[in-house]
Formats: sequence, structure tokens, C-alpha cells
Amino acid sequence: MNNSSILSLKKVTKSFTSGDRKLTVLNQISFDIEEGTSCAIIGPSGSGKTTLLGLCAGLDRPTSGEVNLKGRSLSKMDENALSKVRNEQIGFVFQSFQLISTLTAIENVMVPVELRGVPYREVEKMALSLLEQVGLGDRTDHYPNQLSGGEQQRVGIARAFIHQPDILFADEPTGNLDGETGEQIEELLFDLNRRQGTTLVIVTHDRELAEKCDRTISLKKGEIVSDTATAEQNTINVEAGIA
Repeated sequence: MNNSSILSLKKVTKSFTSGDRKLTVLNQISFDIEEGTSCAIIGPSGSGKTTLLGLCAGLDRPTSGEVNLKGRSLSKMDENALSKVRNEQIGFVFQSFQLISTLTAIENVMVPVELRGVPYREVEKMALSLLEQVGLGDRTDHYPNQLSGGEQQRVGIARAFIHQPDILFADEPTGNLDGETGEQIEELLFDLNRRQGTTLVIVTHDRELAEKCDRTISLKKGEIVSDTATAEQNTINVEAGIA
């Protein structure tokens, strides 16, 4: 793992067994992501993008290989240690928003930090500030069913950033939104990414969104087929599974 890397994968393979059939979804994936950068993971349906994101975020374990976050092996942690890392160092933005329907916008945003025992008034102040930053300062007491899809995703972004994660994973964050709303959500993600210095990893089908990232990793049939330094327009073709 390089000194400036926050996330490092080395020869990561993920396989599933069904009866006597073995399906390899990811095959010998290796790459490092530098701290503070933005990286898109793209590829056709079935290429292993979401599976890869889950492994990077410690939501699943590889069949073989190593996933390291800030020099610590997620693959070797027990569930309690993984939960602590996810709560303190990792943020998530989901395509389907995944807000709690019985909580207001501000209560949804507060959840990750409340779980860490931070005083209520302090958490409330942080949540309000973030909701104002994403343009929802006047919608704090609304429930998810009273918000549009774009507004729900803004709440999701505020929730993801409230504990100032080291790295944020976004799975098709604009997939359920219309074009104009999707662009607004993209701008928010990158703006907060820059302001907080959070490393951003996005799984997307949207090549225009991918081109806004510093780097794009392209998957096909569970293997890396290209690794592009987008900002420098410097494409590095790699052998399958090796970055």
C-alpha cells in the first residue's frame, strides 16, 4: 500500500457456489486509491461493480485476497471491528436513498453520529448545517414520503457526510433521478468531497459522471480492463485484474 493510499486491494477474488457450480464474480482485482481523490467504477450489468463496492466498504468479505483501508485489513476484522470502521470512517450514498420512513429529514441525518454517543444538541446542530448546505434548511421536519426523490437523495448525502468519513461510497447515486436533478446531486457530492477532503468512490453506469472523477476503473466480466486517470486524460491499459 502506497503512503498516500487510503484504500488498497490486492488480488481480490469473490466467488459464489450454487450446488456444484462455482461462479467467480471478481477475479484477482488489484488497485490503490489515493486519499482525497474521486474514483468512478464503471462497467456493464453483471461486471461485478456493486460486489466490488461492497468488498471495499467492508460489507462483504473476499473469497481470497486483501482489502485494506488506511493500512488495516478489512478482510481480517471481526464483525464488531468492521461495524466500528463503517460507523467512524465510511459513508454511504445509495441509489434507493434508504431513509428511515418514520424519521424526519433531520433525524435521518443525525442517525450515524447519534450511534456514536455524541450529545443530541451537538448532533442536531451538525445535521442542520449539512441540510442547509444541500439546500434543505426549510425541509428539516419533513418525512421521506413528503420529499421528492432528489430531496431524499440530498438527505442521504447529508447523512453520509455528517460524521466526516475518510471515504464515501456511492452506488448509482443518480440512478433514480431525472437528468437535471441528477446533475445537482453530482455537484453536491463533489462539492462536499472537496470541502471535507473525503475520498469518493462512485459505482455508476453514467460515463459523464465518471468523467468528472479524477480516475475511472472499468470492469468487464469481473476483471479490470482499463484504469484511466481522467483529470490528466492519461489512460493506462492494464492486464485483466492488475492495476
